[in-house]
Amino acid sequence: MKTKLTLMIEQSTIKKAKKYAQQRRRSLSSLIQNYLKASSNDEVSAEDEFSPTVSLLKGSFKQTQKLGYKEELVNRLSEKYRR
Repeated sequence: MKTKLTLMIEQSTIKKAKKYAQQRRRSLSSLIQNYLKASSNDEVSAEDEFSPTVSLLKGSFKQTQKLGYKEELVNRLSEKYRR
């Protein structure tokens, strides 16, 4: 259950925090919530551990064939150094 919380914070700090949240495509509320969870030693879900960029990309790529990451790494590196 979510509950509204009122905080007294300096205007300059709020402005910087909003800019920080916007750059990471997150809400200020979610940043504060994740900070409070981490600082109070609550378990943070796997979803909260992803960066905003990774969260945005999650589910946007479809794997056409099953490759292990080691095989993919070898393929990419061999392409890179073949040139």
